Amino acid sequence: MKYIETTVKDKIGYIILNRPEKRNALNYKMVSELKSTFKNFEDDALVKVIVLKSKGKVFCAGADLESLQQLQNNTYEENLEDSLHLKALYQLIYSLKKVVIAQVHGHAIAGGCGLASICDFSFAAPEAKFGYTEVKIGFIPALVKVFLIRKIGEAKAREILLTGDLFSADVAAAMGLINYVVPAATLEQKVINFATHLIQNNSGESMSFTKNMIAEVQNLSLEEGLQYAAEMNASARSGNDCKKGIAAFLNKEAIQWN
Repeated sequence: MKYIETTVKDKIGYIILNRPEKRNALNYKMVSELKSTFKNFEDDALVKVIVLKSKGKVFCAGADLESLQQLQNNTYEENLEDSLHLKALYQLIYSLKKVVIAQVHGHAIAGGCGLASICDFSFAAPEAKFGYTEVKIGFIPALVKVFLIRKIGEAKAREILLTGDLFSADVAAAMGLINYVVPAATLEQKVINFATHLIQNNSGESMSFTKNMIAEVQNLSLEEGLQYAAEMNASARSGNDCKKGIAAFLNKEAIQWN
């Protein structure tokens, strides 16, 4: 692949944005590579948790504006196809069966901020800046706001989307956009430790079902949500991981998930 590097170590699958000369900006080809890589890791039995990180000084600067400028000459249908291509990436990460952790060492701007916020967990260095700057260049934060409103609520989403201003990692953590702010020198090890904790202590099957339910239940009414939850509860009881986990607990045995 041209723009993405991958590696697997200790059941952690690493997806590394590798376009530092363009601040890891997203173009059509890069989005394609990300989609195929996430799908491959989702199906890889050797991968239990995925870490998304990048090379260079910037985590991701969002859409490649040079590519976007060229797309301005396209028809509406052509631009819609390109937009749906990016939509599919965000939706894939959001609904992926495996936990995805963002390791944000540098600025995450516009669509790059969207990438960090869509992941299940995000760790960031204090130096990293976040923001959705689309309104400053006459564009709109269209796809990302669908997920952002779900994550931090309408009031905060309005504030950061309509101002377009950058804000610190500490502010991002305070509003719930990311989870943890970690010194740059220890960021990578903290992410590894956290991923390893999930791998060793949690059922991959259970994390997958729980992640899917979090996404699905938000589209349902209270009664529909409770009915769906009851059905999932009943299904989980016959799952292999549930049988294994309960038997180990009752027998006072350590559970070996990995």
